[in-house]
Amino acid sequence: MKRYNYLGKLVATGLLLFNTVAGVQAQQTPYDVARLKTSWEVVENHYQGKDNFLSAFTLVNTANKPFPAKGWQLYFNFIRTVAATELPGHVKVEHINGDLYRFVPAEGFNGIAPGDSLKLAIAGDAWAVNFTDAPTGLYIVWENQPEKGLLIKDYSIRPSTTAKQLMRYPGDKTAVVTPTDIFKQNAAVKDIPASQLPLVFPTPVTYNATGNNLVLNALPIITADPQLSASADVLKEELQALLGKRATPGTLSATLTYDASVAGKHNEGYSLKVSPQGIVIKAGSEAGAFYAIQSLKTLIAPAAWSAVQKSVTIPGVEVTDEPRFGYRAFMIDVARNFHNKRDMLRILDLMALYKLNVLHFHFSDDEGWRVEIPSLPELTQVGAKRGHSTTWRDILPPSYGSGPDTTNTAGTGHFSRNDFIEILRYATARHIRVLPEIESPGHARAAVKSMESRYYRLKAAGKEQEATEYLLTDLQDKSEYQSVQAWSDNVMNVALPSTYRFLDKVLEELQAMYKEAGAPLTQVHMGGDEVPGGVFEKSPACIALMQQDKSITGVNDLWYYYYRKVNDLLKARGLTVAGWEEAGMRKTSLAGEAQSIPNPDFVNDNFQLNVWNNVIGGGQEDLSYRLANAGYKVVLSGVSNFYFDMAYMKSFDEPGYYWGGFVDVDKPFYFIPFDYYKNQKVDGKGNPVTQDMFVGKDRLTGFGASNIPGIQGLLWSETVTSSDRMEYMMLPKLLGLSERAWAQDPAWATEKDPAKAEALYAQAWSVFSNVMGKREMPRLDYYGGGFNWRIPTAGVAVENGVFNANVQMPGLQIRYTTNGEEPTLKSPLYTTPVAAGGKVVKLKVFSPRGRSSRTTTVKVPVADTQMKNNKL
Repeated sequence: MKRYNYLGKLVATGLLLFNTVAGVQAQQTPYDVARLKTSWEVVENHYQGKDNFLSAFTLVNTANKPFPAKGWQLYFNFIRTVAATELPGHVKVEHINGDLYRFVPAEGFNGIAPGDSLKLAIAGDAWAVNFTDAPTGLYIVWENQPEKGLLIKDYSIRPSTTAKQLMRYPGDKTAVVTPTDIFKQNAAVKDIPASQLPLVFPTPVTYNATGNNLVLNALPIITADPQLSASADVLKEELQALLGKRATPGTLSATLTYDASVAGKHNEGYSLKVSPQGIVIKAGSEAGAFYAIQSLKTLIAPAAWSAVQKSVTIPGVEVTDEPRFGYRAFMIDVARNFHNKRDMLRILDLMALYKLNVLHFHFSDDEGWRVEIPSLPELTQVGAKRGHSTTWRDILPPSYGSGPDTTNTAGTGHFSRNDFIEILRYATARHIRVLPEIESPGHARAAVKSMESRYYRLKAAGKEQEATEYLLTDLQDKSEYQSVQAWSDNVMNVALPSTYRFLDKVLEELQAMYKEAGAPLTQVHMGGDEVPGGVFEKSPACIALMQQDKSITGVNDLWYYYYRKVNDLLKARGLTVAGWEEAGMRKTSLAGEAQSIPNPDFVNDNFQLNVWNNVIGGGQEDLSYRLANAGYKVVLSGVSNFYFDMAYMKSFDEPGYYWGGFVDVDKPFYFIPFDYYKNQKVDGKGNPVTQDMFVGKDRLTGFGASNIPGIQGLLWSETVTSSDRMEYMMLPKLLGLSERAWAQDPAWATEKDPAKAEALYAQAWSVFSNVMGKREMPRLDYYGGGFNWRIPTAGVAVENGVFNANVQMPGLQIRYTTNGEEPTLKSPLYTTPVAAGGKVVKLKVFSPRGRSSRTTTVKVPVADTQMKNNKL
């Protein structure tokens, strides 16, 4: 599904280098880990002419005594699958599970003398492009303290700078995206005066600026029909946030009128009128009135949220509006790396502001279970903790660099029952449904190991029957498999009745939490993706089930058995099934080759599928449309446009994965839901595409279109280890999602003439970019205390000793230096081309609050005329 599934198996090699040759006696005594200076670097992509890469660890002994020859293990997380082998120099690399590995000394290893270094080179399939490809979470364990891991804090990642380090393969489009590339991309964006921009975002159905503004220096007198009383309270709170809680009502009015005629298709429509006399909102539901208030907020100047205001001017407008899609979703992964309650509430604030209405809550996976289930305490006592252990029976192993200690807040953490109820209430008040996901039967290691821990605890207490009540493992299973993420034990056994008792117990407790919160729950996401080959084949429980149930003719049929059982479980609780695309697929053969087709079994059971696999050039570009045409409800969730964990662009300093391509804010913006072939511009590797690529692909039928309730952006968290990184990866991409989910089908999407369509798109992109740069991103500098949105780097073109600069979002400031210093808010403001022949220019883009982008550095050659004058 959602990661580095382009990676194959890696072959490890090694080099042992000593700066000086000396006989070093093996040291038995502990060593100060702080004196082990460690680094990692990419040596070469396309190593030895193959689709693999060579990278290297360097360990430098800065102590005055040798690093020991034995008695140590060095653990690390690495997203590549490394084969266990002994490296030259007598150091072995071993795979533990998942992305966890270790180096251990072999017979003949002599340690590292003071001042010497050890270099270990590892060759692996595919490639490494940016710093988040690097190993993370390095720690050492000493033989005499096997339960204690010591984090290696002096660890650095050496930047890749050469073509051989950055080019993935021959014919790779570019080593990195250069300032010139960015300049060319930005050149299509026209700088539009702020007075000409639409002030309601996302784009409403109709918008008329009257020029008759409303000035509020006191709260308006708010009146509302009973059906909209909650929205009246929201309006009061929002205006108090701007004018101060002590603000008292003045003479102006704000009226909220119930009017079913404006509710629209999804009962979320509204009309909004702002005039010098006050505010008039009409809506056919609380949700519609709530969205009218969000539109009112986007009318207000962004800086108004920087502090309490004495007065607020709201531009006079007349707006009618309703969403295109009723399902406008964002998924957050809190399982791989944990994100706390504050993060969740901030996400909900963003979703509310930009009119998204479903939070897909991915709280369980291999690397963590993050919601307390009181009757199954091990799920969080074991499944929400990561750290070092000799057995990992009562704790999960480190993943994604979480390290040896359970104090690491990315690896360890969960939401208490009360926390989750608070999140549900917060979401419900903002008309956001929370869709919980119980990953199953694959991607379930946290749950599997938690229930094994429960089993061993109760068995030791002599409670054998109770021990097996919720067990997810056939303890006699000898099946051998490895998941995409290299786990060998992460699948629930679908033949065990205890598996379904477990799922039903979790569903029971989730329903109780939703009921207590007053939050709607009609559907539960049951996962369903990436169950690896080889699973169940040697499970006695599965073999017995296949012998007993003659409808199960092979291991593949266990999949359908599982989803029938799950569907029955949810039906009994008044719930419907959501899942990843695999939940709606059936394995078969065509012309002797394995194929997957839409499974007719569950079409009439109201299954809703998130289809993620639309990698352009990957062969499954039409999967969403095939499933929708077959009758499944499909939420468009494709990696090519909506995986926010994909890096913004190809740069060593830009975090994120890229197996599905690079995703900047333009990708969700230019997505055409009912014909996304039409506006795809590049494939997963960044190469330009033409419509020829989609010849023979299934097109969406009218029936299929009726089965698409909406679209979803997704943020997987493998590389997202902090709140700042979370917001950086989300923003501004979330705004592209919001525009495409709410706004009506744009003219450029329906125009049949390619040249006209391109011209219309260019104009729309310019408007959107200006709205981001002059309205919405400045607003997010202050809104909710400010968000860490990604500030784009400057584009730069150099010609004849002069540099010209631009930015993706007009309105943001570019500042520069020519003296080698880093640009600050006091540096010169770029406004026109600057002569700087022979100088190194550094540029940064600044937000209104003073945050800046990464530095762009260019060397400006001496102008031709200047060179001639120098010769004279």
